[in-house]
Amino acid sequence: MLSQNNITPSLLSVSHRGKHRIYIGMAPGVGKTYRMLQDAQALKEQGTDVVIGLLETHNREETAEQAEGLERIPLLAVNYQNISLKEMNVDGILARSPQLVLVDELAHTNVPGSLHEKRYQDVEYLLESGLNVFSTVNIQHLESLKDLVIKITGISVRERIPDRLLDEADEVVVVDITPEILQERLQDGKIYDLHKIEQSLNNFFQYRNLVALRELALREVADNLEELSTEKSGKESSNGVQERILVTISTNPNSSRLIRRGARLVSQLKGRLYVLFVSHPEQFLSKNDTLYLEMCEQLCQSLGGEFLQITHVDVVKAIAETAKQYHITQIVIGQTQQSRWKLFLQGSIVQRLIRHLKEIDLHIIALPVL
Repeated sequence: MLSQNNITPSLLSVSHRGKHRIYIGMAPGVGKTYRMLQDAQALKEQGTDVVIGLLETHNREETAEQAEGLERIPLLAVNYQNISLKEMNVDGILARSPQLVLVDELAHTNVPGSLHEKRYQDVEYLLESGLNVFSTVNIQHLESLKDLVIKITGISVRERIPDRLLDEADEVVVVDITPEILQERLQDGKIYDLHKIEQSLNNFFQYRNLVALRELALREVADNLEELSTEKSGKESSNGVQERILVTISTNPNSSRLIRRGARLVSQLKGRLYVLFVSHPEQFLSKNDTLYLEMCEQLCQSLGGEFLQITHVDVVKAIAETAKQYHITQIVIGQTQQSRWKLFLQGSIVQRLIRHLKEIDLHIIALPVL
């Protein structure tokens, strides 16, 4: 279920897997944690056993006040490079076994040596153990939106979560305020310390950035709601065929951008994602190339796709054969730079693909020159 206002007590019914509600917003300071705590307090008054697994108030007094009266599971000390750092105590939460756990900042990267690398993996572990979880995240932390967020804000967000978390959530609550109100909250010192305000307004919190991020957040939740409605009604797409998107990659560092573009297309069309790398039998990959392809495979899998790697002397024929085998309906390919002589003799890869795949749509993505 996707919601904006209502508390759903039925969400707290424990089955084999716990239920997950995600509070999402366009940026820090919109009130995700505040809203999560408000809902938790209301559920506590109704008799629900609620604990705080991890809370980040960022010294915001109004948020801290909302947490008063809620039990906190003591954080776990993790030693890293002779420094003791605090992380969520997953085992402590499981031992306490509450009905509902509150976990802030889903995209956080845990200290090395923790039970899991990422906090969202901690949450998945709690859910698999039968506990219900409320969590928070900002829209810019979705994996498939990385390149789009860079284009909008000029900032590369390092901590990200797989899109599937949003898809698999039982509820997504969009916490929405206008960019004007968010900027006012920032200027009033309700989001960051005073010395960070001017820098934030000139960078991430620029008005045009907030407008675009707000649109992203609302559209993402709307798309999920439409998908959920389709699943509940049992209806198929208008033509009865599920779109299958094939992203073709190389060892070019821009290939990860192609994968994310393909994932966005899959999300919009409610289709399936495949990523293909074609290796030539007479060409050997360097160590760096191999490591990069492994990263691409992990990225593909985190976005719910299937990674394919085949060996063939002709990349175009390999793509065509794969497209036929997997019933591909659309292909995403990067714009390639070929010599004029090679173009004259063989034609471009795009031209050859069009000749081989007359009934498949091609998406030619312009890539920056590195």
